[in-house]
Amino acid sequence: MQPLEGIRIADFSHIMAGPYATHLLRLLGAEVIKVEAPGRGDPMRYYGSDRAYDGMAPAFIAVNAGKKSISLDLKKPASLEAAKRLIARSDVVVENFRPGVMTRLGLGFPTVHALNAGIIYCSVSGYGQSGPLRDWPAIDNIVQATSGMMSLGGEPGDPPMRVGFPVVDTLTGQTAAFAILAALFRRQRTGQGEFIDVAMLDASLSFMASAVVPFLVTGRAVERTGNTGYSGQPTAAMFEAGDGKLVSLGVVQQAQFEALARLLEQPEWLTDARYATPDLRRINAATLKEALGEVLRGRPAEEWEGRMSAAGIPCGMVRDVAAAAALPHLRDRGMRIPLHIPGLPQDEQVDIVNAGFRFQEGGPMVSEPPPTHGQDTEEVLKWLDFDEPQRREISKDA
Repeated sequence: MQPLEGIRIADFSHIMAGPYATHLLRLLGAEVIKVEAPGRGDPMRYYGSDRAYDGMAPAFIAVNAGKKSISLDLKKPASLEAAKRLIARSDVVVENFRPGVMTRLGLGFPTVHALNAGIIYCSVSGYGQSGPLRDWPAIDNIVQATSGMMSLGGEPGDPPMRVGFPVVDTLTGQTAAFAILAALFRRQRTGQGEFIDVAMLDASLSFMASAVVPFLVTGRAVERTGNTGYSGQPTAAMFEAGDGKLVSLGVVQQAQFEALARLLEQPEWLTDARYATPDLRRINAATLKEALGEVLRGRPAEEWEGRMSAAGIPCGMVRDVAAAAALPHLRDRGMRIPLHIPGLPQDEQVDIVNAGFRFQEGGPMVSEPPPTHGQDTEEVLKWLDFDEPQRREISKDA
């Protein structure tokens, strides 16, 4: 049995942050009923430049497997009534409209709480439901900018750089899922519902604690270190191997440095006073990095990765996403979930990635494909006790 079996989520979210939150909860067994606008539905269905995937874009597939989809025009009374009946029978509501939109639609938290006192209502937005930035529009790259995240990568003096995937959307979705689970746990003990206010900016700063808190404590911003770790150790950096590929080392502890010197057959590093402690190695970083780089050019990257990892020395060959996704380790860990999705170009059998953790039993998993737009409208409306003329009226609007 999965941990969230029997939990129902009315999902009014779209694009990425909200759907990623409900995706994680679906992987844990929750039933997720995705409410989509008439016409094209969630814009993420059409994300990307390859029109062959319209309606089932890869980015949509990534976070919507196993959900149900109903199409409702929330500006029409009959559809609004359907939404209210759905909420009344749900445990969780998730929405990521601009602040105030759900209230204008007649589905704000006070209204929903009156329908269902035990509801867990999670609102996801750029800057939160309160505060001077409340009404500012935001998407992933905007919050990467306003949070300071763009300023952290690269070498000193480099221009700010966006993280190369929607990290803010996914970390915000993970934060929302975590908050929902906490609220469900408390409700189990007290019966109390909850309103959860998740802001992309807040979630980003929380995830950036290792950079933000040092500033809050010392008043000094952390320095940009490029491909060298925050430790500043010359042995926690990136190097070119003999085949031209790159390896990243994470040698920050004294025992790791000693193991590295032995593996590389450089015993003189262990007696050289310049390298006796982490602080001294940091001071003499240029000399040690040059010597280390010369040795690492003697073998190919994959060989270094295997030999060092086996010796307990943190080392990873720098891969692109394609190479990382092809690692057999991922299948062994259950990180690739196979799905059959009818109608996709080229191949109807695809994989999505799992939640990133395992249970001994009943862990995260899904076997059903993402829904087509509105595919479950009729079924859900019947379950909500709408008769045939009412269903026809709602479907006409949708």
